[in-house]
Amino acid sequence: MTTAHTSHSAIETDVVVIGAGAVGMFQVFQLGLQGLHSHVIDALPHLGGQCAQLYPDKPIYDIPGIKACSGAELVERLREQMAPFAPTLHLGQQVQTLAQDEEGNWLLSTSTGTQLRAKAVVIAAGVGSFVPKTLKVDGIETLVGTSVHYHPATLAALPLQGQHVLVHGGDELAVQAAIDALAHAPASVTLMHRRDVFAAPDALLAQLQAHRAADRIHVLVAQPQSLQAQGSALTGIEVMLADGSLHAVPAQQWLVYQGISPKLGPVADWGLELVKKQLPVDTGTFVTEAPGIYAVGDINIYPGKRKLLLCGFHEATLAGFSIAEYLTDKPVLLQYTTTSTRLHALLGVDHSTGK
Repeated sequence: MTTAHTSHSAIETDVVVIGAGAVGMFQVFQLGLQGLHSHVIDALPHLGGQCAQLYPDKPIYDIPGIKACSGAELVERLREQMAPFAPTLHLGQQVQTLAQDEEGNWLLSTSTGTQLRAKAVVIAAGVGSFVPKTLKVDGIETLVGTSVHYHPATLAALPLQGQHVLVHGGDELAVQAAIDALAHAPASVTLMHRRDVFAAPDALLAQLQAHRAADRIHVLVAQPQSLQAQGSALTGIEVMLADGSLHAVPAQQWLVYQGISPKLGPVADWGLELVKKQLPVDTGTFVTEAPGIYAVGDINIYPGKRKLLLCGFHEATLAGFSIAEYLTDKPVLLQYTTTSTRLHALLGVDHSTGK
């Protein structure tokens, strides 16, 4: 672990939570119960991690007290639960560096230039950062963020009006994006996939078919080969059709939905001990080998470890107590949300309604 000089521009906070998945969100709640404010960093542009990205519509059956809920529903419940503690979110960015300063605090910098100085850090990164799969087309890197967009969280911020929009992908997100793009008055919408088969709900496929029949969405079975651009502005791409011939497609905004893959990423460069790409922790505190650095969820490892959300929630609870004791250097009094007026005040409970 390296020592860093304190940056005067760094944002000061109690705790930084790296990872905004289900366990990271519950960690924010547990820290809030201890009176600690959190900054949360995640590579994805939205909350929820695996639950939101990989199985938003699939049912989950092992959450205590809830017979069944989808990944998206669980994320929304967790968002509401942590809302009273108003965490500061830094989404769509990765932690690049993690180093300790002269005073024992932790300095973090992200891929977008955000700098934070925290007394403690919780790594809730799951199996790593979920990052969009990128395309290997010459020159595409210089267009990312202006003309090329990997898994955009929303279309509202993109300049689609009057533009030739190319949506690239074969899953539900791609189909939905092609349909949603129509609301932004584009010059045209093309949905491109390697075959004319899309993995989406029947109702969504019926909408797509209706738009195809009305010539509002053109479906193209092809693979990208090269692109044409004027400076930083995309003008079109050349694709290979199923018969092997090349075809030019006008495209000014390229929305790419080629899937998301987990990568351990910069965690491996932070100087922390790793065992099979996981962080060993003390199960009494969930601290790593480095004082002030904790790990919860799928990123950690210990004897008897089970990669279940249920276990991650338990780990986040104990880590919350441990961090509070680490920062105050004294035992934390156990209080119950059913009776504690202090916890009720933190949660903003209205005693006239009990909510």
